[in-house]
Amino acid sequence: MTYIDDLAELGTSTWLDDLSRERLDSGNLRELLTSKSIVGVTTNPAIFASAMSSGTSYDADIAALKEKGTAADEAVYSLAIDDVRNACDVFSDIFDKTEGRDGRVSIEVDPRISADAEATLAQARELWTQVDRPNLMIKIPATEGSLPAIVDALAEGISVNVTLIFSVERYAEVIAAYKEGIARAAKAGKDVSAIHSVASFFVSRLDTEVDKRLELLGSDEALALRGKAGVANAQRAYALYSKEFGADSGLPEGAQVQRPLWASTGVKNPEYPATLYVSELAGPNTVNTMPEKTIDAVLEQGNLHGDTLSGAGAQAEEVFAQLEAVGIDFADVFTVLEQEGVDKFVTAWEELLASMTDRLA
Repeated sequence: MTYIDDLAELGTSTWLDDLSRERLDSGNLRELLTSKSIVGVTTNPAIFASAMSSGTSYDADIAALKEKGTAADEAVYSLAIDDVRNACDVFSDIFDKTEGRDGRVSIEVDPRISADAEATLAQARELWTQVDRPNLMIKIPATEGSLPAIVDALAEGISVNVTLIFSVERYAEVIAAYKEGIARAAKAGKDVSAIHSVASFFVSRLDTEVDKRLELLGSDEALALRGKAGVANAQRAYALYSKEFGADSGLPEGAQVQRPLWASTGVKNPEYPATLYVSELAGPNTVNTMPEKTIDAVLEQGNLHGDTLSGAGAQAEEVFAQLEAVGIDFADVFTVLEQEGVDKFVTAWEELLASMTDRLA
């Protein structure tokens, strides 16, 4: 038993926030299942940019794609789809044992089309078909433009990882989109028990932005609140989850609840405990996707102290009230973070395309 196993006993599944051809070819990914109790994988454009822009693992495939005259964007997705499909196969036993709850691997749609619901849905369908594994999840950002695509994808039976959620207000819209999509799937005769979804809340980025503003304010009251916004925001989200997916959820018979997922859980401030966004966000029916550095910190340090989510909503609201009282404008914070989130993934994607263009040339 490890601390990751203890975390699972509390109800939190641990997924690795990383994937590369090197991890797959070396057997490292499969080894993590047993040595570190990892039960899923998430990817994003930045992860693939890092993986494909270094090392030699992709050289042979890139040479073959070059021979075919493949365009850079097609090459990137061809390589990514192969990696994700192979990762799905690595986690297939966990997927079967948990009846689809875990053993999941996520691949993200092109972040450049996040404002175009029709294009997002078309690519979600394409990725779902090409990977062709039941334990796949398609990552779609929770931007205003992409929300209709989330509804439509779920209605068609596609499992969705809704990503880039920062505010509880946007999360409420994501829950509504999930419920609408599942209701439509049930009406169309889909097996709703096979459609899974997670709602990915970004945690550490909120602290980074809020802490910066607290330091500009500079008062003792403001400085004392550093490092508190991220956890409190996630706890508020969990309170909403508990309310919306309780006994009166309104979900069709057999439908799954949409689990909250804590993303961006590696601490950005070295003064904070490395396990901050794990030990303080442990509880039933959740997922925590972590970089391996954070996983190792949990394995070494633990610092778990039970369920820190259930019943924490009221205390979290008090923290938010204190932050607002010292001058934090959360409407502006969340607007900035969502746009920055999309921009960062677009930048990573464009850098990857530039690198791939050079290699294909």
